[in-house]
Amino acid sequence: MSELPYWIWQQPDWPNFHWQGDRLAGLLRACSQAQGQLLGMLGAVGADASAQTELDALLQNIITSSAIEGEQLNVGSVRSSLAKRLGLEDGQKVSPRSEGLAELMLDATQHHQTKLTLERVLHWHTLLFPAQETFQSQHIQVGALRGAEPMQVVSGRIDRPTVHFEAPPREGLEARLDAFFDWFNRSQADASLDPLLRAGLAHFWFVTLHPFDDGNGRLTRVITDLTLAQAENQAIRFYAMSASILAARPDYYRILEVSQKDGLDVTPWLEWFLQTLLDSLQLAIQRIDRVLAKARFWQQHRAKALSPEQVKVLNRLLDGSLPGDKPGSEGGISAAQYQAVAKVSKATATRHLADLLDKGCLQKLPGGGRSTRYQVSL
Repeated sequence: MSELPYWIWQQPDWPNFHWQGDRLAGLLRACSQAQGQLLGMLGAVGADASAQTELDALLQNIITSSAIEGEQLNVGSVRSSLAKRLGLEDGQKVSPRSEGLAELMLDATQHHQTKLTLERVLHWHTLLFPAQETFQSQHIQVGALRGAEPMQVVSGRIDRPTVHFEAPPREGLEARLDAFFDWFNRSQADASLDPLLRAGLAHFWFVTLHPFDDGNGRLTRVITDLTLAQAENQAIRFYAMSASILAARPDYYRILEVSQKDGLDVTPWLEWFLQTLLDSLQLAIQRIDRVLAKARFWQQHRAKALSPEQVKVLNRLLDGSLPGDKPGSEGGISAAQYQAVAKVSKATATRHLADLLDKGCLQKLPGGGRSTRYQVSL
């Protein structure tokens, strides 16, 4: 009796995926509505705020995609590399690593109509591992497909290992990649395939092939960003799916592992993918809503005479960037916090807060005495 296939790529009909459309319909509808809401809100945001929002989303995507793999990047360096390429600023000192990651992300999103080829992905791999960086491991074949040894993710004892994932063998890998790239480039014009499902399929298919010694997860998520840019037919990115994946990293690895050992019905994986995409879109909507609320606030109070310290504190409240506070102004600010942020005396902080209350910029939260807190009056 022949042994049944264990890995999905061993299935006779691989890679003819199928899924249950009725189970995905609600999530697809919610994602499309969130996309429309986000793009509609962005129409009300000024050019400067829009550019800053794009920079923040791209930065978050790069930082969190590396964090999923356990790598911590220099945020300032990556931000400077992105800002320079977006024409927002230049002259900052950056590392080859940051330059490569910025070039990689912007090539994928700004050139989303360019065909995806093996040559392009090999170039992306060299951007992940610049030769100038000393951390580069000797075993990584940079800009080349992996070697002949089996590609496995294993845990447990050496004598009793648990294999969580095994990629297809090295022999025939080029042909498997050719099939993926052919599907990827043809499917963009396939009106019968929802663009968001296409993004989920591209993610799963490429990560299953695992064509490199290292960097497979990061390149998979770059391809996902490329596919989403194609879905929206715009280069500008305003949400970071990698951030939502990082927030659910154990579930991400679990659903990938389960799906690798299942049949060609990838409905559970697509459900997880669409829910994570929806989370990303909703977080972006919340951020844009704060940008719009900030713009409305300053439009309302633009004629009021405020000190530089008051303006600084109000902006910090509107941005949700007070130390220890959650994003948004819900937590408010105490007199002691005002004193620390504005760098003023206790008496001046008390006077400033009273003035902001009189001018309608702040309102008191419930409570009194030393625990009194103030929030922006929106």
